[in-house]
Amino acid sequence: MNQSISKNAVFNPSKSIEYTENGVVSKQLSKKETGNVTLFAFDKGQGLSEHTAPFDAIIHLLDGEAEVTINKQKIILSKEDMIIMPANIPHSIYASSAFKMLLTMIKG
Repeated sequence: MNQSISKNAVFNPSKSIEYTENGVVSKQLSKKETGNVTLFAFDKGQGLSEHTAPFDAIIHLLDGEAEVTINKQKIILSKEDMIIMPANIPHSIYASSAFKMLLTMIKG
């Protein structure tokens, strides 16, 4: 599914984004000054290197398995798991298997 998502429309987030071989795909659902909501699909072996963000970031895994590192602590997330990464704390994400996630960032 490569079309945009309409407001007031019911949708399945996991089916609204597809994997790309050796890649990371993102689809922004909402962007405001106070935060944003984005769907991601990571192929196995892909990731985001360590960085910080000025927002609390809530990850909700929709499919697969991911390794999240927050302030040098590794955490394994599986389908339907969620975690909150605090603002301004170093974090990274690695796809131990292909996974999809919903990322919600909220300005603190």
